[in-house]
Amino acid sequence: MSVLIKNGRVITAVDDYLADIFIENETVTLIGKALEMEADEAIDASGKYLFPGGLDPHTHLDMPFGGTTSADDFETGTRAAAHGGTTTLIDFAIQSKGHSTLEALDTWHAKADGKTAIDYGFHMIVTDLEDNRVHEMKMLADAGVTSYKLFMAYPGVLYVDDGTIYRAMKKAGEDGTVVCMHAENGIVIDEIVKQAVADGKTEPKYHAITRPTRMEAEGVHRAISIAEVAHVPIYIVHLSSSDALEQVMLARNRGVHAFAETCPQYLFLDDSYYDQEGFEGAKYVMTPALREKWNQDELWKGLKFGDLQSIATDHCPFCFKDQKVLGIDDFSKIPNGAPGVENRMSLVFNGGVKTGRISLNKFVELTSTAAAKTFGLFPKKGTIAVGSDADIVVFDPNRTETISVNNACTHHMNVDYNSYEGFEVTGFTETVLSRGKIIINNCEYVGKKGDGHFLKRGLYGGMK
Repeated sequence: MSVLIKNGRVITAVDDYLADIFIENETVTLIGKALEMEADEAIDASGKYLFPGGLDPHTHLDMPFGGTTSADDFETGTRAAAHGGTTTLIDFAIQSKGHSTLEALDTWHAKADGKTAIDYGFHMIVTDLEDNRVHEMKMLADAGVTSYKLFMAYPGVLYVDDGTIYRAMKKAGEDGTVVCMHAENGIVIDEIVKQAVADGKTEPKYHAITRPTRMEAEGVHRAISIAEVAHVPIYIVHLSSSDALEQVMLARNRGVHAFAETCPQYLFLDDSYYDQEGFEGAKYVMTPALREKWNQDELWKGLKFGDLQSIATDHCPFCFKDQKVLGIDDFSKIPNGAPGVENRMSLVFNGGVKTGRISLNKFVELTSTAAAKTFGLFPKKGTIAVGSDADIVVFDPNRTETISVNNACTHHMNVDYNSYEGFEVTGFTETVLSRGKIIINNCEYVGKKGDGHFLKRGLYGGMK
């Protein structure tokens, strides 16, 4: 299969130029001006941007949580991601306490194999790590799972103590792998939650009130401190507040390999969304919680100046009518998570590039390149270059759409609401190629189930 893309404006994290791109055998084989050659498919990209396919390093597909399972599986979730211009995602396999991480990897391979629309990899969530299982981390790395996630939140479910965190970090550092951290002081938060519920404060808005930003900042500080002693790069997931960002900046200023992502929900939504009538605020119960609006400006500064490296989604959708209602009488029982994998690219382009907050090159870095480098996929993924996978998004910078669950061009996620309902965005994905195959063509999915491949990722490449 060969494809010739004509007259596009190629944007990478460092480049911006007009060119034609010839694709053969799933990779970019030639980039040049006025290419004239026979191809099985031809695309005229005049007036359009050509971006590397988006890379979302944080999704939760087919994930059991809070007595239910996230609404998107690996078929529906990856197809929705493709519609939005994301061609690679890294999901999370979850170790069951007392069981092998290798067993968990097998379970998640079974969930995903033969179902995905795009390429994918796995992080491993470590829920316990006795000395006799530490060696499994090297076995995971050899299998292409070169990053691990640990939780300081959710005591009794996913939480691990500081000793386990250090043990995992020390081994990860020795192996050349990366530790991702959900950094909040879950022990203290649970006490605050318990008191709120006892006082009859059970509405969705108390989810945010009981998770103060200082408890996120404390978790970030502690996680980075342990990582510094263990000599391992650390990646803070879904950073949501100025307080937490300050801790990352302090660490980076003293030379620590500390990195962080934020998510569109923390850039575009705020805690006022919890104040909607009735139970509507439950749609926005996610962890960390939405913060006061002023934090958004600080996060954008962090993205602009490199203290935040990536924008992921933490896509973990639960249907409002059938799943969020599990906590209708107690906010602490609302399944934590929200949809977003489909809308990331347009939201960040509209809210970042169009407003002048970030450049086109920075847009590509934040939505693709940085994560590809951090998680061992660059330059196979994350750029447009000869020899790279032909994951390319033909993006119309002038097309305007209104994000809505009722708009067939903006909502393919398997969930009954959209977190960004009514948001008007300018800049929209038109055509998506995954390894040289057209899978999205003007809002229509033209790929097939199973097009995606599992990616064995390399060791930590480093974002300095």
